[in-house]
Amino acid sequence: MQLPDEAIVYHLPGLLVPAVEEWTPAAEMRAKHFLQPHKIKDLAARLMQVRSHIATERDVKNPPPEMAPIDAGFIDYPQRTLDQFRRQPEAGVLGRVMALAARLREQVDRVVILGIGGSYLGARTLFDALKSPYHNELPAKDRHGTPRIYFEGNNADNDALHDLFELLQLTCVDPELRDERWGVVVISKSGGTIETAAAYRAVRREFAEYYGSNSPLLTQLVVPITGATGKLRDLCLADKFRDEDILTIPDDVGGRYSVLTAVGLLPAAIMGLDVRALLLGATAMTRRFFDEPFERNPVLLFAAANYLMFSECAKPIRVLSIWSKKLEALGLWYDQLLAESLGKHCTGPTPLTAVQTRDLHSRGQQHQEGMRDKFINNLVVKAPKNPPIMIGMSDKNQDDLNQFNRKGLPDVMAAALKGTNQAYYEAARPTADIVLPTLSEHTMGQLLQMLMLATVVEGRLLGINPYGQPGVEAYKRLMKAALKG
Repeated sequence: MQLPDEAIVYHLPGLLVPAVEEWTPAAEMRAKHFLQPHKIKDLAARLMQVRSHIATERDVKNPPPEMAPIDAGFIDYPQRTLDQFRRQPEAGVLGRVMALAARLREQVDRVVILGIGGSYLGARTLFDALKSPYHNELPAKDRHGTPRIYFEGNNADNDALHDLFELLQLTCVDPELRDERWGVVVISKSGGTIETAAAYRAVRREFAEYYGSNSPLLTQLVVPITGATGKLRDLCLADKFRDEDILTIPDDVGGRYSVLTAVGLLPAAIMGLDVRALLLGATAMTRRFFDEPFERNPVLLFAAANYLMFSECAKPIRVLSIWSKKLEALGLWYDQLLAESLGKHCTGPTPLTAVQTRDLHSRGQQHQEGMRDKFINNLVVKAPKNPPIMIGMSDKNQDDLNQFNRKGLPDVMAAALKGTNQAYYEAARPTADIVLPTLSEHTMGQLLQMLMLATVVEGRLLGINPYGQPGVEAYKRLMKAALKG
């Protein structure tokens, strides 16, 4: 059961025109660039229709060509996975994920995760949000059996992959020792994405050189996650992988919506995260989406605000302003989700991620005084995980900080958020706040599901199919043609 203080909320006041405000030049600008409150309310009935439409889409198996694709399987997948785990704790997807993760955790000290786009951004998000940024540098005993994690196969950068191989060659000398073994998770739904496929070929070669070309470890320490059919599955079967050691991405879940399938769950389990809490958070958000009224529904409120800012207020650039360094990868994940889902037919918002307070010293100037083409969603973590680091007193006060000696870094962050929002309000720059009570598996499950659901809602409001990515397929086709030339 979700407790009230575990729930994500979305606050709108920073984008609404005040009901009563004395005329000033700033008030006139707010009337022009902020939303009239009735606009949000007027959209409610249409949002209810969209929600009902999305509910029925979950049962569409063979959509007509003009509606295809419909990859709505992600909506119910967390609940189905948990239900299956309760009925078949070992045979279901979650049981297999946990068993394969346990195998890698027991046998290796390093895991290389290969994937690009939705095949790695979700896992990277969870790693950065919920593990120490210095995880890989910690001694083994302080990692509590969790391997070091490396992400590759997300680019065609020769030197980056070479540097990883050099690290492995220097630190892994004896394959008989668990602390000098490394494993691989390779993720590609089709197996045809050339960046990941080329990296995996090179990794397989490196793997065979280290463990021996006939070693059973070549299949025991590699876990493929792929579609029910495709080039990666064919390759793994040719390499004599057992069917039960290959995890399957459902046909009705697109890559950028797959973070709560094995694509994100296996890396999360390897990292030692509570994958059931992730799924419980996602199911809680799905229930809120379908059951809660509009005024308390974070999915519908978020979709409504962003849709109206784009379509009625001419704010095509959508800034996710993240008030936690640990969520920067979440911003990159959302960039892909929004850009690939809604960037079609010469329309759709352009996502931009900023990390605060760092980027107040770069993009902050433009957001305050640049073109009025931006809408800012603040992503705020209410409570830090660790005790506050205090400013304290010093006998050398040349930095003039003794006046703040009773304040800590969380106070500095809160003051920066308050001051920034006030400055934007006075300059008629609209903002809204997504507030997470804390960073945990449960809240991350909520947040990921909220953003995926809201993207689908906004796509339906815009008349854009939020599934499929025909533009990406064009670059893949032309890249392969260029390679052949």
